[in-house]
Amino acid sequence: MRGELLINVTPQETRVAVIENGMLQELHTERSRTRGLVGQIYMGRVLRVLPGMQAAFVDIGLERSAFIHERNLRGDSSVPISSRLHEGQALRVQVEKDPIGDKGARLTAQISLPARYLVFMPDADHVGVSARIEDETERERLRERVQTLGEGMGGFVVRTAADGVSDDELEQDIKYLKKAWSKIQTGTAATGDVPRLLHQELPLALRACRDLIQADTEVVRIDSAETFRAAQAFCEVAEPEVLGKLQWYPGERPLFDLYSVEEEIRRALERRVDLKSGGYLVIDQTEAMTTIDVNTGAFVGQRNLEETIFKTNLEAANSLPRQLRLRGLAGIIIVDFIDMRDAEHRDAVLRTLESALRKDPMRHRVSGISPLGLVEISRKRVRESLGGQLCEPCITCGGRGRIRTAETVAYDLFRDVLRESRAYLETKSMLVLAHPRVIEFILEHEPDQLADLEAFIKRSIRLQEAPEYTPEQYEVVPC
Repeated sequence: MRGELLINVTPQETRVAVIENGMLQELHTERSRTRGLVGQIYMGRVLRVLPGMQAAFVDIGLERSAFIHERNLRGDSSVPISSRLHEGQALRVQVEKDPIGDKGARLTAQISLPARYLVFMPDADHVGVSARIEDETERERLRERVQTLGEGMGGFVVRTAADGVSDDELEQDIKYLKKAWSKIQTGTAATGDVPRLLHQELPLALRACRDLIQADTEVVRIDSAETFRAAQAFCEVAEPEVLGKLQWYPGERPLFDLYSVEEEIRRALERRVDLKSGGYLVIDQTEAMTTIDVNTGAFVGQRNLEETIFKTNLEAANSLPRQLRLRGLAGIIIVDFIDMRDAEHRDAVLRTLESALRKDPMRHRVSGISPLGLVEISRKRVRESLGGQLCEPCITCGGRGRIRTAETVAYDLFRDVLRESRAYLETKSMLVLAHPRVIEFILEHEPDQLADLEAFIKRSIRLQEAPEYTPEQYEVVPC
């Protein structure tokens, strides 16, 4: 599998595209005005302890208070949170999840510091190895070497990227982590204002060099000379083996245009995803979950209906993981496959989905297919989805995805005219301001009702188009 990383930098925004076999698989964005907070470490202050929820609110200097659950504190989890935290207490915490919607940031007191091959956990005492490293001999080698090289520091998790790396490369990571942790400890011990920032996570371009480069990543193209130099300086210290993959892209044509990334981003914001066969997916996000509906669409197959359904579901199962990664969909995801009668077909679709999901770096779990063809996927949520980052609720429909028809608005309008006429008995006429579509509907389909209403209230009704109004908006003005 051929992999490439594209880093597009402007003064306002940095975007990183993960390309595999020529196709966009993931998009990460970071805006200068609203940088993500995941990984930041703060000395915060406890604002309120909630014994009933075994949680607490902590001020880390953000607009909204952050939230920490008892299970994310250090120490004995059997001790009630009210005995472990008190209002006004200073507490060192790390942001685990960015603020999403109206929810504050999620915190943990169990600090972890990532490097290229290792994640350092100062409060732990064991060495874990990524489950994606399957060779038992290699797993044991890595565990033993990290235990020796990091003796006395704390715990570590060996990342997937460490598969096959040398002792020197592991030692380089440990030196980098030791230096970073020493700086955090110095900041923790210092006296000063609380809340305060102890450790700032790397900017997106450098995080991408640390976290997103895989063994099959052939090249990292960066279209900013300044960011390219910063990446080189970072990799010289933390990841010398990555230096040879960095390339500055000085071309006049925008970097993302070379790989049609902009077009892929536009498609990733649409509800409908067309499949090559003619079938399609419909993806809807709500606050509680994401639902994905599989449809045969224009695909009619060549044999029979069951075979057509099976092939559509197989193609959907292969396509779904890419959509989850690209759109950043997380939490509970319900996939409604087309109902299949054949148990072997259901098993094959589920195996295909699970196999395709193995490439997903985010932690996930897949349930079996229910009798109704539903599959539940739970996927770890860390940041807002792509749609949540780049879009906002429609000012016309308020996020419902639908608006009332011109007919519905017209009849509401008639009722309001009657209501207003009874409230203002001295007026001689009623002025109605509405969207052109509503005015057009009344004049074309309901002129008789308009005339009857005028006769009933014994006043004239003047209609006036207001193009600046939304299709649901109108105003009745007694004159």
